[in-house]
Amino acid sequence: MEKRLVLGIAAAIFAAFSWSLGFVAPYVIGPYSIYDLAVCRFVLSGVFALAILLATPGQLRGLGAMDWIVAAWLGLIGYVGYFLIIAAAVVYAGPIIPPAFVATVPVVLAVIGNFGPDRISWRGLALPLALTLAGLLMVNASGLTGPGDAAQGNVLLGIGFSLAAVALWTLFGISNQRALRQRASVNALTWTALMMLGGAIEVLAFIPLGLRLGLFNTPVLGLHWSVAAPLFLSSTALALLGAIGGSWAWSIATRRLPIGLAGQLIATEAIFATSFGLIAHQRAPAWSEAGGIALLLVGVITAVGAFHRAQRRPAAHGG
Repeated sequence: MEKRLVLGIAAAIFAAFSWSLGFVAPYVIGPYSIYDLAVCRFVLSGVFALAILLATPGQLRGLGAMDWIVAAWLGLIGYVGYFLIIAAAVVYAGPIIPPAFVATVPVVLAVIGNFGPDRISWRGLALPLALTLAGLLMVNASGLTGPGDAAQGNVLLGIGFSLAAVALWTLFGISNQRALRQRASVNALTWTALMMLGGAIEVLAFIPLGLRLGLFNTPVLGLHWSVAAPLFLSSTALALLGAIGGSWAWSIATRRLPIGLAGQLIATEAIFATSFGLIAHQRAPAWSEAGGIALLLVGVITAVGAFHRAQRRPAAHGG
């Protein structure tokens, strides 16, 4: 298997692992809200991003105004906007249903990405997609069939926000790949830092609205280390791994892989997130969760094989 493909696969799986840490953070931040966590995380990401940009002045000199605008736009839709929409979905539909819908992102991204220039035969993609979708449905079975905490009248609104989150992240995945391929001279880490800095500025602009809506617990709890240590430690880990590290790895992956394959590899995020959730709840997986994880693994392996075979052929044609 080509080194470029192996590196892209490893980067996509690392991105999935990094992003899955966000599912653990709410369990360890104590009395603070997810909005406190988001602001702290994105502000720290912006600080780290600024340090990265200042450390690479040569890269900065080669950037134009449009590069900054596009990166800020991607930071808005892929990070800040996505987070706010997911938060709204949880408010209206409870904490179970939104992740079940968002889990379909890998399948949606793979299908849409396969209409692009890197497409392979739909026949070759059918089995990996079917396995991945079945695995995601099994892992998230409780979100689709179990009782929810939200009032029935709000569930449809929450589902609407969940679907919007799927659309937003799909748009981000495809747009980010296109932006990177149009900027071959821009280092992936520099591009990540541009997006993170834009996201940090955008989340700072959200603070006045969040305060007016009473979304933050920080004004009451303060930020003393004795209380806020879990918040600071979680935010730092998410900023370094979930934001900078994950986004950097995703940029590397989308430069080396067709978006269809990269999208399916993000399905491993569900494996990591489910495993972390089981550890947090100190229980063994249900049969549906274990079966879903197994199907996801087989689906990912099958997808890698399908794309590798397509690469080795002189040309790949849509089926």
